[in-house]
Amino acid sequence: MFQPLGFEQNSVLTSLGRMAYYANTGIPWICHPSAETLVFLHGFGGGSSAYEWSKVYPAFASEYKIIAPDLIGWGNSEHPERNYQIDDYLTTIGEFLAQVSSIPVTVVASSLTAALTIRVAIARPELFKSLILTTPAGLSDFGADYSRSFFAQLISTPILDRLLYSAGVATSNGIRSFLEQRQFACSNRVYEEIVDAYLESAKQPNAEYAALSFVRGDLCFDLSTYISQLTIPTAIIWGKKSQFTESQIGERFATINPQAIKIFQQIEDVGLTPQLELPAVTIGLIRRFLTLLAES
Repeated sequence: MFQPLGFEQNSVLTSLGRMAYYANTGIPWICHPSAETLVFLHGFGGGSSAYEWSKVYPAFASEYKIIAPDLIGWGNSEHPERNYQIDDYLTTIGEFLAQVSSIPVTVVASSLTAALTIRVAIARPELFKSLILTTPAGLSDFGADYSRSFFAQLISTPILDRLLYSAGVATSNGIRSFLEQRQFACSNRVYEEIVDAYLESAKQPNAEYAALSFVRGDLCFDLSTYISQLTIPTAIIWGKKSQFTESQIGERFATINPQAIKIFQQIEDVGLTPQLELPAVTIGLIRRFLTLLAES
């Protein structure tokens, strides 16, 4: 229902289970065998999936091999019953990239996943050509501790956590409310298809495990302690009205490592996910950054 025209579902096996991904292997896309690969990685949150980038990646399908996975625990990928930890995603993202391409790729990633991808790029730089990241943040940056926030503490209560997920997250009203009030800068940009796509992912069996691990803060960390080690050419896009991470955090990241972070671009009147809120603008910036990073 939410798969763009010409994109077909495939999968690879990781150490935590099978990861589904979408690639431009159907009509009308004819991808040249030597085309470069763009990998689009979605962020975390109730109902997250590769849909998050589905209004952006078709714009590149005639020029690039496109790979857009559902991360483990999200979308149509496997949902192991476990309390997910940071290493689970560092490992499976690396395993996934190594299997889908034999040469370095450009990764476009969002929010906390983007921060995790930076750590993968530090550990395994041979997998990456460049990075284009929207609002990359570990959510506990520069000494902050998200896990001590009221909501993180509330969701850490056994039994109550499952009730809150089923009643407050995995519902149409719950998803719409979160998108309108927290994720988007302008509520009128949240249309029905977005809500439906998030709801479909949120209702997958065992979807609550990854979502609750994220909300509890189990996946958060201080990216500022890693960012200086990054060597891959990187561009950062930052929604200036992101409620979770102020733009000053991104500016500080760029200042710490200007050798790797070649571009830092803020977007006015946009929240956490410019790829959903203003996809045309995001497409234009990604296209420009691909050229600039290649030249660098």
